[in-house]
Amino acid sequence: MGVARPGPEGVTDLVEAAVADAFRDEWGQVLATVIGFTGDWELAEDSVADAFAGALDAWRRDGVPRKPGAWLTVVARNRARDRLRRAGVEQRKLAEVAEMTPEYEPEPPDEFPDERLKLIFTCCHPALATEARVALTLRTLTGMTTSEIARAFLVPEPTMAQRLVRAQRKIRNAGIPYRVPPAHLLPERTDGVLAVLYLLYREGYAASAGDLVRPDVSGEAIRLARALVTLMPDEPEAVGLLALMLLQDARRPARLDADGELVLLADQDRTRWDRDMVEEGVALLEGALRRGRAGAYQLQAAIAAEHDRAPRASDTDWPEIVRLYDELLRVLPSPVVRLNRAIAVGEADGPAAALPLVAELAAQLPRHHLLPATRADLLRRLGRDREAAQAYGEALALAPTGQEQRFLQRRLAEVSGLR
Repeated sequence: MGVARPGPEGVTDLVEAAVADAFRDEWGQVLATVIGFTGDWELAEDSVADAFAGALDAWRRDGVPRKPGAWLTVVARNRARDRLRRAGVEQRKLAEVAEMTPEYEPEPPDEFPDERLKLIFTCCHPALATEARVALTLRTLTGMTTSEIARAFLVPEPTMAQRLVRAQRKIRNAGIPYRVPPAHLLPERTDGVLAVLYLLYREGYAASAGDLVRPDVSGEAIRLARALVTLMPDEPEAVGLLALMLLQDARRPARLDADGELVLLADQDRTRWDRDMVEEGVALLEGALRRGRAGAYQLQAAIAAEHDRAPRASDTDWPEIVRLYDELLRVLPSPVVRLNRAIAVGEADGPAAALPLVAELAAQLPRHHLLPATRADLLRRLGRDREAAQAYGEALALAPTGQEQRFLQRRLAEVSGLR
């Protein structure tokens, strides 16, 4: 039964918003469930897409259902069943798909959705390349577009599209099972699962497009990370990842001002940070570090903890953060980590010390807006406003979200003497 709805005016906008909300909140759960019942990745994805497309007309006519996820799951299941019938699939498989009753209800929001855990571990099968594991999970679990995932990986969109197609074909052709693997097989998939969850979290905390902050996405990543820690309590990097998410997410209330504009870490009102979340993250981190040599997520969590412990930005222990970045580079020698280390050097030793470090990364991060933005900030602090203005212009042309674009416009105006 649908909920009460308004008259004709405004119905279209309300329904479109409801479908958009359902896509954001329910896509992964619905798709994972339909994959579980059909065993066919492509069929499930097409059927779920059909269900969302049909929701626009059906919900305008009948009203938005009280449980959109359940409605979408039933419709997608029926679409899949119809496709299988048209394809002449044997009765046995049709019977398996039909086991799901029309009154199907999704898991309550406070319980972990097992189907999504199966989805993650299927995507992270060791037969798939690491990049394909992460990309495929983001595509299926969150409904992120190929272009959004390509930006997250810093690769061209056609390259990412090819990775996704190859990964889906390999799952189908190799008969990779859709399930959480037995305990003795969990470790070989851990790295891919952790990478997926962190990229999912980052898409919510610092989105690749649209709104800068998507708390629904980061919140889902945290819930999944908690479930993974429950499944693998002795895996220090899983605990480290959960700690990292909590320590970063604790700052989310202060990342945007009252007008929805970006506030840099140094300028945030730290009284708005979630101290309970900080304490939980620090406790998890300390427990993980006691288990041996720190991995990449534990080290990133340690860096986040240094920021969160400082009562004021001026109290931040930047030399310790540089030291932690040096350790992180030994286990994760990526250009983004080098850029973050350069930023820390700029705080610990001054902007002049950081400029050459940033310049060394130009060829490795040609389309990453944070590289010219960092260079611009260092030049601004050195009083080299004309060069800073050029760098801010470069960053502005690459910035993916409206909040970041407006922040860079303000800085550009500042160094150009326009404010």
